[in-house]
Parts: sequence; structure tokens; C-alpha cells
Amino acid sequence: MKICLVKTSSMGDILHSLPALTDAQQHIPNLQVDWVVEENFAEIPRWHSAVKQIIPIALRRWRKSPFASQTRQQWQQYRQQLQQTQYDAVIDAQGLFKSAFFATRLAKGKKYGYDRHSIREPIASFFYDQKAHISYQQHAVERIRHLFAQSLAYPQPTSVADYGIAQHFLNTQTEKPYVIFLHGTTREDKCWSREYWRQLAEKLAERNIEVRLLWSNAQEQARVEWIAQGLANVVILPKSNLTQIAQQLANAKLVVSVDTGLAHLTAALDKPNLTLYGATDPKLIGTYGKNQVHIAKSTMVDIAVADIWQQTLELISK
Repeated sequence: MKICLVKTSSMGDILHSLPALTDAQQHIPNLQVDWVVEENFAEIPRWHSAVKQIIPIALRRWRKSPFASQTRQQWQQYRQQLQQTQYDAVIDAQGLFKSAFFATRLAKGKKYGYDRHSIREPIASFFYDQKAHISYQQHAVERIRHLFAQSLAYPQPTSVADYGIAQHFLNTQTEKPYVIFLHGTTREDKCWSREYWRQLAEKLAERNIEVRLLWSNAQEQARVEWIAQGLANVVILPKSNLTQIAQQLANAKLVVSVDTGLAHLTAALDKPNLTLYGATDPKLIGTYGKNQVHIAKSTMVDIAVADIWQQTLELISK
């Protein structure tokens, strides 16, 4: 069976789709999935064994210069790649007008998606041949799992979600166990203060535990340099791509994170993860999986190092 999955962004949303592929693969042994995904996140679907082909889309980049010759050429190439296969099912797990209009309607095959009462943009359901009513009162991972089960006619899943990518990353043993801090996020109200990160690094230094820091832009680089200053146990990692980051996460003893896409990647890798929430409710869109601990307060300022230290020690000892 060949299906086309439309889930273009963001990182967390893409990762939330992986357990549905694992479910479908268990019920449909010959399953082959082509995945329409934003070019910046194209690495992620490649990690799942059900995915045969990546169909990259660049809406974020194309909309900046929609009439440029390069944009028109790339759009034609994208359409040709999307339409070269007749699919048994086209599943739009994004549920937005842009995903339905620019991807789902163009793909060849019966189109499945959420009904108008199950998505934020009801107009998207106009493009689907078969619509599923999926309750909002469950985690995003389970919503997508149920959408797949209804679309592909297999029983609703009751097992623990399996992202199906942890085995892609070799579990290499390191001389010293290490903890990764995921401090970067695009929203200021999701940030934890650098002073708190520093205090946590100092407490881990007292126990001779290595801390590794990731960064992706100048602001994050400045933050990690401030946190690491004078601490021998803190290592600043070089700027890395998603696959390299996943390899680091896969071999960590523990990850401490704010609400960011990489926190969801940690969950997908089945790694112990302590995630801090102040601006968002983790119940429906928080990290989801094994060994996921949420610390939720009204604001990030309300979360002190003392509030998470005991859980940090417990997760490290697992």
C-alpha cells in the first residue's frame, strides 16, 4: 500500500505524526509512505523505516518571492514529484488550508482528513473525500494515530505510542554520562532565565556530571557562553544539523528543556526529559512518551532550580 502523508511543519507536529506511521506499519506490512514536509524538517521523516520518499515543499521560502523564476521552477518540480504516483490514500494530518490547498488537493488518490469540527481551519475539510471526527480532548499524537486508524481501516490504537526512530541512532557509550540543556526557543515567554540554567549547571558540577549545550543562532550562542563561563563540566557543542543533534540526544543520560521542537525530538527518542512549561499547557501538546516529566507553572519565572532538582536526580539515576 502506498500512501502520501501531508504534515509540513512544525518540528513538534512532524514528530507527533511518527507513532501513527508505526501503527500503520504494524497493520499494513507492505506500507510505503511518501511525506510532504517543509524542506527545513526533511531530515526527520527519513529516520522512520516506513518512509520511502520525501517530497520537500518550501512554502515558507516561496512566499517571500512568489513570482521569482526560481520559485516558479521549484513549484513545478514539486508538483511533478507530488503527482507522479497514484496513492491508495492521501492523509492530511496538518488540517490547515495551506496544507490542503498546496499539497492534499494536488496529490493523486482518495483524500482523508479531519472533519470541520476537528480542526482550527474548517475550510480545509472541503478538500477531503473522507472526513474523520477526532476529539480535541486528547494529545496531538493520539489525534493523528486515530486519524490514521480511521483512514486506513484498522482498529483504534490502545498501545503506548512508538515513534519508531530511536533505533535509527546507534546508542554509543560515552566515558562520562552527560545531561543536555535545551534552552533555545523562539518565544520569550517560553524561555527560562540564563541565571537558572547556570545554577543548574553548577549543581550538576558538584556531582561531576557533564553538561552539553546546543545553540543555533547568535543569541543562543551568547547565552551558552555565559552559562558555561568558568565551569569545567560544561561543553558547548558546535552548531549542528538535526541528525547530529538527535545523535547527541539519543546518548544523553537526561535532557532538561523548555517548550521547543527539540524537546519533542527527545521524547521521540525515548530519552528521559524534564520539560519546563510556563506559557503553554502540556496536556494536549506537551512532550509525549516514556520518561517525560513536565514542570508547569503560571510563568517560567515561577520555576526555580529547587523546583526541578529532585526530579533531575531521579531521572539521572534511571
